[in-house]
Amino acid sequence: MLKLGYKASAEQFGPSELLRFAAEAEEAGFDSVMVSDHFQPWRHTDGHAPNVLAWLGALTQATSRVTIGTSVLTPTYRYNPAVVAQAMATVGCLAPGREVILGVGTGESLNEVPVGIAWPEQKERFARLKDAVLLIRELMSDEFVTYEGTYYRTRNATIYDRPANPVKIYIAASGPAAARLSGRLADGFICTSGKGMELYRDTLLPAVAEGIEKAERSADAVEKMIEVKVSFDTDRERAMADTRLWSALALPGESKMGVEDPREMERLAETVADQAHRRFLVSDDPAEQLEQIRPYVELGFTHLVFHAPGRDQSRWIRQYGEEVLPLLRSTFG
Repeated sequence: MLKLGYKASAEQFGPSELLRFAAEAEEAGFDSVMVSDHFQPWRHTDGHAPNVLAWLGALTQATSRVTIGTSVLTPTYRYNPAVVAQAMATVGCLAPGREVILGVGTGESLNEVPVGIAWPEQKERFARLKDAVLLIRELMSDEFVTYEGTYYRTRNATIYDRPANPVKIYIAASGPAAARLSGRLADGFICTSGKGMELYRDTLLPAVAEGIEKAERSADAVEKMIEVKVSFDTDRERAMADTRLWSALALPGESKMGVEDPREMERLAETVADQAHRRFLVSDDPAEQLEQIRPYVELGFTHLVFHAPGRDQSRWIRQYGEEVLPLLRSTFG
């Protein structure tokens, strides 16, 4: 079954407002609510950055049905992975019978450097992520865990409040190494749309499959999630204009590297604001939106989490729930 989720953008909205949008998304028929984790947002003007672990606790009480989780959180710098395991287990206890997902990634300097962390090279960030996932997995299932990893250690550590349904771990990847790791260790794989179909078809998905094969797991052991960036509105001009709020997505990776000040990120983003729409599936027609989404479904993604850029999220949630979600379900199941 295809899962259709709502991306709660913690970089764009404050905690109370975001909670209201999440409840509206559940009412509108979305299957999941996945929240981003930031210490600092992509832009200073009207930016937000609520703590998502606290926010997820509130989300368990504001909703009753949807899958909830992080997409994604970095469990290696600001957070000790053992504390992440404890926090997400608590979230699971507060949402009995529901699917809870801990989506993790190697992180961004924007969120870590401001709290005094020396940002390492990718090789170390990847090694830390693997170490953290192994520890979190062990803490979620065992008691009195003594773990001696390269970067993280515990001594007789036990998480005393754990949900009956184990928290699932998804690994985000933009390159083959992390994608292979998700295939080997995770319950799910996460990536984002708009980067060229060849990346998913020729690099990321084959790497996930390689990891699955190496670990001798079943082919369907890893759910494939993708954050699909969409700007849908009955007014096409409005849909185009909304993407400008997320113009940082149009910056090449090298331009964002080493930028930890949201004011500077915002300034850089303004230089490519007229290109922001290229990262989004922009449409004013449900049938056209379906065809824009179709290639991702045909590649094998089964959990689509929709990220809409506009300020009026309630309007978008209502329109998408009424016009697009039913069409996707009737077409793809």
